Amino acid sequence: MALVAVGGYGRGELAPHSDLDVVLVHDDGVDLGDLGSTLWYPLWDSGRRLDHAVRSMGEMVDAAKDLRVALGLLDVRHLAGDPGLTLRLRTTMLADWRRQARTRLPELKALTRKRHEVTGELAHASVPDVKEAEGGLRDAGVLKVIEASWLVDASTPALEAARLMLLDVRDEVHELAGRPSDRIAPEMWGPLAERLDLPDAEAAQRHVRSLGRRIAHLSRLAWRRTDSVTTRSTGEKGRRTPALERVAPGIALSRGEIVLDAGTKPGDDPSLLLRAAAEAAERDAVLAPTTAARLVREGAPLPTPWPAAARDGLVRLLASGPGLLPVWETLDEIDGIETFLPEWEQIRLLPHASAIHRFTVDRHLIETCAEAGGLIRHVRRPDLLLVAALLHDIGKSSAHDHSVAGEPVARAIVARMGFTELDADVVASLVRWHLLLADLATTRDPDDPATTAELLTHVPDAASLELLRSLTEADARATSTAAWTSWRASLVDRLVLRAGTALGAEASPVPPVEAVPVPDVVRREPGAVSVTVEAHDVGATVTVIAADRVGLLADVAGGLAALRVPVKAARAWAQVDGEGEWGVSSWEVPDAYLDATVVRERIRRVVDGTQRLPDLPERPDGELPPIVEVRPDASRTSLVLEIRTSDRPGVVHRVLTTLAGLGLTVASAHVSTLGPQAVDVFYVQEDGGVRPTELRAAAAAHAVRTALGG
Repeated sequence: MALVAVGGYGRGELAPHSDLDVVLVHDDGVDLGDLGSTLWYPLWDSGRRLDHAVRSMGEMVDAAKDLRVALGLLDVRHLAGDPGLTLRLRTTMLADWRRQARTRLPELKALTRKRHEVTGELAHASVPDVKEAEGGLRDAGVLKVIEASWLVDASTPALEAARLMLLDVRDEVHELAGRPSDRIAPEMWGPLAERLDLPDAEAAQRHVRSLGRRIAHLSRLAWRRTDSVTTRSTGEKGRRTPALERVAPGIALSRGEIVLDAGTKPGDDPSLLLRAAAEAAERDAVLAPTTAARLVREGAPLPTPWPAAARDGLVRLLASGPGLLPVWETLDEIDGIETFLPEWEQIRLLPHASAIHRFTVDRHLIETCAEAGGLIRHVRRPDLLLVAALLHDIGKSSAHDHSVAGEPVARAIVARMGFTELDADVVASLVRWHLLLADLATTRDPDDPATTAELLTHVPDAASLELLRSLTEADARATSTAAWTSWRASLVDRLVLRAGTALGAEASPVPPVEAVPVPDVVRREPGAVSVTVEAHDVGATVTVIAADRVGLLADVAGGLAALRVPVKAARAWAQVDGEGEWGVSSWEVPDAYLDATVVRERIRRVVDGTQRLPDLPERPDGELPPIVEVRPDASRTSLVLEIRTSDRPGVVHRVLTTLAGLGLTVASAHVSTLGPQAVDVFYVQEDGGVRPTELRAAAAAHAVRTALGG
């Protein structure tokens, strides 16, 4: 027989008011008589809290069918009696766990998730539980259990350091409470700071919440890797070297993790960290911490202003939805955020003064970005919405009004990112007035003209109004479930409607185009197409010139789609001179090595009908539907279609083919990709230059919407 300790007692990690968890184990067939009572009574008389059991070896194996019991038995420690029996019990329990790990780990994950739903996050709960909350000691123990399965390396020096410091915190919480309580009440932060030798209550909060965030991050990473192992096919299990799937220049996917592609040198591309983070978040994959740490350590510093690829990577990352948080946490853990946003340190783990906030300031900003990602179809500049969401509370570390303090900080950051001065002004204004719309709508009469006039004092145009409306909703939703109700939304929308009416209808902005020389071969030979490729820092500009006709632009887009070349931006227009009417289009692509001859040949094959074009991928479940709007007042001579949809390969070709199939010609096109969203404006006419009727306009909008999966 043997007396063994299990759970926290088994690990030798008792807090001042913890129970003693012990089991008296004996071989099958051994009669212990009243030995159990002989042991328990003196312990009860001593006043110690005791959780005890008497079981045979066979009963222990049967009891381990309960997952909670099995987890406790992985921490068996010998106290007294036959050490050989304790060793046999421990060996049996570990072997059984490893043998059944692939089926029991999913059960453990479900149990862990259910616990998190009840207790919340240690890093953000107003009254955090240092043991049971997400990121608490229970999760640290679960990571050791995962590692005991031999399927995943889950334990790290960072985990062990955080776990030991959190054990110290738990000891002090027990002493302060005078009982076995693991919850930190608000009034405990000050005394806890003194006991932990920290400056003040805020420092104590930052310390404890940072430990919780680290353990939560490592836990999420371990579960992602565990899922990858338990769901991997039989063929994959036998591979010694993980397969690399190239997903972007310099970036690959391996077993569900974003890593560097073979031969990639981190110092060659300052945008690599942000691009890798965006790829991981968009694919809901893991940004491999070792890869991210190497990019931080060896990567080229971002110049000022940022290159377009870095700016685009940040916007894509912020718009990635559910994938944003785990990737951002990885960047935070490896000190990657300070490489592109050093101001983040000022609000990192900063508690909100208002109790209505469910997150710390930094996490609130990321949650606001996630909420804004679902609203990008409602604005013409989704990139500015997402950057404003990231920065709207950047002034919270100031003792003054955070909106006022944050305005110049945001302006400087946005300018450093390489946005235009006008864009920086827009974002700075959004940061300064991000509380204005909600305040006016809820404290003033939305139908009073004076309320509208006050709003328009700070909102100069319809595009800014769109951005402020979406930022207001995203901010409120990220604050708490009670901060954005149907009543509040209705008040805000009434005020926005009145303000929009006062601003009047706006034409879609159309950048001017310049006449380009038409090559002689295009003038001489019917059907000839001129293609030039001009490489630059972030890709190349492809210019195509041919005699204008219905469907020309669709054929050019088809040629690029056949080469699987992503289109980041494009302009197209008709150019008339004394010898004819020419279709000119300029396409911005990320491939600097594109061959003009190959592009021209693919366009010819599209025209001939001999080129098989890739199908437009179906809109994934959960992706925002496309928005196709007719702007009737934007042009007197053309039907203006504005399209906002996800940036997917073949979108431009699908739109242009649909319009050509209706017999409509594109007089002017203005295509742009802003982060994950394509914002395309087409000036459409009937063949012969006639403006389509309202009926034709509605039919065109419906056809395009359907073609894009709306």
